[in-house]
Amino acid sequence: MTQIADSHEVIQVRGARENNLRDVSLDLPKRRLTVFTGVSGSGKSSLVFGTIAAESQRLINETYSAFLQSFMGSPSRPDVDALHNLSAAIVVDQERMGANSRSTLGTATDAYTMLRIVFSRLGEPSAGSALAYSFNAEGMCPACEGLGKVTTIDIDGLVDRDKSINSGAITVPNFSPDGWYVKGFAESGFFDPDKPLRDFTAEEWEQFLHNPGTKVKINGINTTYEGLVVKVQRMYLSKDRDSAQPHIRAFIDRVATFQPCTVCGGTRLKPEVLASRIAGRNIAECAAMQVSDLAKFLAGLEAPSVAPVLATLRHTLDSLVEIGLGYLSLDRESGTLSGGEAQRVKMVRHLGSPLTDVTYVFDEPTVGLHPHDIQRMNSLLLRLRDKGNTVLVVEHKPETIAIADHVVDLGPGAGPAGGRICFQGDVAGLRASDSLTGRFIGHRVGLRDEPRTATGHLTISGATLHNLRDVSVDIPLGVLTVVTGVAGSGKSSLIYGSMPRRDDVVVVDQSGIRGSRRSNPATYTGLLDPVRTAFAKANGVKAALFSANSEGACPNCKGLGLVYVDLAMMAGVASVCERCEGKRFTPEVLTYKLRGRDISEVLAMSVTEAQEFFTEKQARAVLNRLVDVGLGYLSLGQPLSTLSGGERQRLKLAIHMAEKAATYILDEPTTGLHLADVDQLLALLDRLVDDGNTVIVIEHHQAVMAHADWIIDLGPGAGQDGGRVVFTGTPADLVGSADTLTARHLREYVGLAGRGSAVA
Repeated sequence: MTQIADSHEVIQVRGARENNLRDVSLDLPKRRLTVFTGVSGSGKSSLVFGTIAAESQRLINETYSAFLQSFMGSPSRPDVDALHNLSAAIVVDQERMGANSRSTLGTATDAYTMLRIVFSRLGEPSAGSALAYSFNAEGMCPACEGLGKVTTIDIDGLVDRDKSINSGAITVPNFSPDGWYVKGFAESGFFDPDKPLRDFTAEEWEQFLHNPGTKVKINGINTTYEGLVVKVQRMYLSKDRDSAQPHIRAFIDRVATFQPCTVCGGTRLKPEVLASRIAGRNIAECAAMQVSDLAKFLAGLEAPSVAPVLATLRHTLDSLVEIGLGYLSLDRESGTLSGGEAQRVKMVRHLGSPLTDVTYVFDEPTVGLHPHDIQRMNSLLLRLRDKGNTVLVVEHKPETIAIADHVVDLGPGAGPAGGRICFQGDVAGLRASDSLTGRFIGHRVGLRDEPRTATGHLTISGATLHNLRDVSVDIPLGVLTVVTGVAGSGKSSLIYGSMPRRDDVVVVDQSGIRGSRRSNPATYTGLLDPVRTAFAKANGVKAALFSANSEGACPNCKGLGLVYVDLAMMAGVASVCERCEGKRFTPEVLTYKLRGRDISEVLAMSVTEAQEFFTEKQARAVLNRLVDVGLGYLSLGQPLSTLSGGERQRLKLAIHMAEKAATYILDEPTTGLHLADVDQLLALLDRLVDDGNTVIVIEHHQAVMAHADWIIDLGPGAGQDGGRVVFTGTPADLVGSADTLTARHLREYVGLAGRGSAVA
């Protein structure tokens, strides 16, 4: 075990008990790269994010004035005895970027800001200052207000014309008749709030719907009145739809239709801005170029007047290329980036930072990366370390574990079976240890001796979506097919955008699960129904009593277990309900037991615990599927909003396994899986195929590639350099004769494995 002498050269953690951590104490070397390993649910995130990073950020917040802190929220202190020698922590996670459609890759990285400065100095004819080239300021197209698209709104989706404002004519979510928003309309003075909308004059109708903004006084308060359409546009339609709550998304889909702006052609900018050019290109054309191509274009510019800005811009673009994002464009809306892409974009911000002695915290930075790109990611992590920073990485990939200066392995299991330090030291020590990660770090899955034979084919013909170059390919039925290639090569475009539409196709991706704060694995999988029935039968009472959304709910928190306080413009605050102490149910309901446990105790169980507890056939069937997909550590009542993308995907798979399906499409199902759990996933995929299904997996993990019956490899590169099928055939043929990036890495991988390795 590594011994670290100087206490000032380590981050000291003493007695960490956050979530499932069992009084964890350890020393982490500063200005080194430490990788945290362990199965999903072992406590890695609780230690790194929930304890170390959380306390660092809480202490920084305390240095601000009370006024500023009131806007930042008050994070609670982690459950830990002591933390010493912390430095400022910067969390680089996979949270999606940007909550509105005005945020792009260019604005998020400041690359577009620098490009605007360059155009303001060199553009001919000049459109003015740098702000004149901004679609969020002076340069915005007046027709679409810089959004690049116009919205057609179904007015009858916003109002009931037969009612008056006071009687509930406005049907927009969160516009209750007695609320502040509706009060603004009722007391504006522009129309009679008791008159049915159908009787409004043309002028009243215009004021009601389209007033751009007028100063009025309501209840003695000066405020701005704006028409309903204007308000809905600002509140709901100018923001990222996918980040909205489910009922808001449903509302947007019901009332709004989006189309490219015909005035600016979707460029977001005024005609005079589009007329300004450098070497024949305007700023919109530059922003639409692939980043790698834009870098080449700017490399040819010689402009002493903007040399420093140009140098910084080139460095930013080169960093995006280096980090494997050269296929993106600066005008790409940041809300459309995947979690892995968003994390890598955030990383670019820090590569050029002059800060040093910072603690950078990464959450699986290799997510979504081909083995070819993982090497580049590793070099960037090492660069951050070599600048004098402490780098903490939660990771499963052996390629990244291998470059660590220090490894902390948590486990031995997940949930209640985890939360302990199984190993800490260098990589050689990990390999020699008897920890689960140590045993599996050198594990390799071999090629199949006899790949399955296809029972038919699905044909994709002439696919041209996004970067696909007139792709035609046959996808075999009745086998396990892996679609691979570097990030941005066209895999998702081929499978999601080009496959023939069929009723028997089930897509199991990592997108958010629609639901409220009340949704959890028990409600989402339908497990709660047999649980409630079992409780009702055992106690001779109604099943509705055991639903936190119905009769048995605590009246104070309405069955949430938490009380949410909405602080308007500031972040809301959640606190444990004092009446039920977070148990969600009334005291009466908690007196009813099933085999000695009340309903709140059952919902606090992990899936594995519940599997042992329940004898009821229907409940066991659901629990068995959850264990099969590797989610045995989740608690039945855990809010779905806390699940990772990989966990969401495996939860969906557990549900779909109960359905009658013929074709399953999975997108990177190994995300978040420990090396030991990948074998379990492969066995599950085998079971699906052996039951007569077709399984298509978009994946970078070499274990999945090696285990496939058939490989479709896209490339050869990303973006404009991709979009072609560079290989189709068995993994053995790929390893034996192909010269693609995937072939080279898989050849190296299986060279370390015996052919025909069994998957347990």
